[in-house]
Amino acid sequence: MMQAEFMLRQAEAGDEAFWRSVERHCTAQGFLQKSSAGWAFLLLHRGEPAGVLEYVLLWDRLPFLNSLILLPKHRGQGGGRLAMAQWEAAMRQAGYPMALVSTQADETAQHFYRKLGYQDCGSLILNNCPLAQPAELFFCKIL
Repeated sequence: MMQAEFMLRQAEAGDEAFWRSVERHCTAQGFLQKSSAGWAFLLLHRGEPAGVLEYVLLWDRLPFLNSLILLPKHRGQGGGRLAMAQWEAAMRQAGYPMALVSTQADETAQHFYRKLGYQDCGSLILNNCPLAQPAELFFCKIL
């Protein structure tokens, strides 16, 4: 499939049901906050929802990709690459000099981000706490 079949657009109120089916820990209030702030995007494939992209601003000046989730049937077709390129372009245009992403050490997304030019820049280890998980790897990219 071609990337041209994919499109990234701002999430709208009518996208809540799809969003919450993909991003299962998101509440209705959380979706409203993300979409109202302009931090939530929907990835469409031929006009149909195919995934979600969400970011936040760390310290009010560093775009951090909170999540990029594609439905399994849409993975490996260029949609994630297109979503990242459009998000990075928007962040560059907004004047941000770099972007930050993360993924767990046991997830394959780390290879995807490295292919896009992101470089390892640290990790967070949460042991013996309510949010214990494999190490969270952080990557940054100069925009």
